[in-house]
Amino acid sequence: MKLFAVMLFLLVAGGLKAQTKSSKTLFNGKDLTGWETYLDAGQRVKGSPIGLNKDPNQVFSVVIEDGKPAIRISGETFGAITTLDTFENYHLRLHFKWGKKKWPPKLSQPRDSGLLFHSVGDYGSSFLWKESFEFQIQEGDCGDYWGVSDVLANIESEKNEKGIYAYRMDAPIVTFKDKTPVGRSCLKSIDNELKSGEWNTIDLYCLGGTAMHVINGKVNMVLNNTRHVVGGREEPLTKGQIQLQSEGAEIFYRDLTVEPITEMPKGLLK
Repeated sequence: MKLFAVMLFLLVAGGLKAQTKSSKTLFNGKDLTGWETYLDAGQRVKGSPIGLNKDPNQVFSVVIEDGKPAIRISGETFGAITTLDTFENYHLRLHFKWGKKKWPPKLSQPRDSGLLFHSVGDYGSSFLWKESFEFQIQEGDCGDYWGVSDVLANIESEKNEKGIYAYRMDAPIVTFKDKTPVGRSCLKSIDNELKSGEWNTIDLYCLGGTAMHVINGKVNMVLNNTRHVVGGREEPLTKGQIQLQSEGAEIFYRDLTVEPITEMPKGLLK
C-alpha cells in the first residue's frame, strides 16, 4: 500500500509538472520578445500607416506597474501588438487594468482596447487590424463580441429592450457577419468588470470552432462555428495569432499565459 501511494504521488506530481511545462508565457517581463507591433497613420486619418515594428512614440512598452512588469499600451495611436506565434485549442489568461490617459478622438468615450484572436492575413486589410474575432475589452463592455473583416460566428442570442442582440445561453442561434442585417457584433450577457484601476482577469477558451469569453470567472459570451470567407466560400477559422489593440486609451497587461486544452472547462456554463 505504501509503495502504491508513492507511485500515485509520483504520477500526480509528474502530471502536474507536465501540465505546467505545457503552458507558455507570452510576456517575459523584460521586453517585447515574441511580439510584433503595427501602427496606423494616426487616429483614423488619411495617410500612410506608420507600419510594422515602427513605434517612435513608444505606444507599446514594458513598465513596472503596481510592483510587477507589465505591457503598457498608451493608446495614443491606433494599432496592435501581436504574437509571432499562432495558437489553436488553447486557454489564454491575462490580467489587465486601465490607465488614466485618453486620446482623441475618444476623449469622451469609454476606455477601449480589445483582445483579437484567430488573427490571420495582413494588417489594414479592412479594419486596420488583422482578420479576427474580438473579445472586447472596453469599459462597461468587456466580453462583447465583434467580428473583424470577413468572419462569421454563431451565437445563442436574442434582442434586448433596445433591439440589440445580446448573448443568452439556450437562446436561438444567430449568425453574425459584417454587412448583413444582423451585423458583426453581439453584447455580452453580464457585466463582471471591476472598477477602473483594478486588475481584471480575462480567460479565453478556444477549442475547435468554439470560443468562450470569461471575465473575472464569469462566462459572458460563447461563439460557435467560427469561420471566415475565403474566395467566396466559408471555411473554418480556428487558429491564428493574438492581437492586443491600441485604441485611444492607456491600458496595462500582465501575466499573459497560454496552454493547450482538449476540452472546455466543466462547470463554467452552469
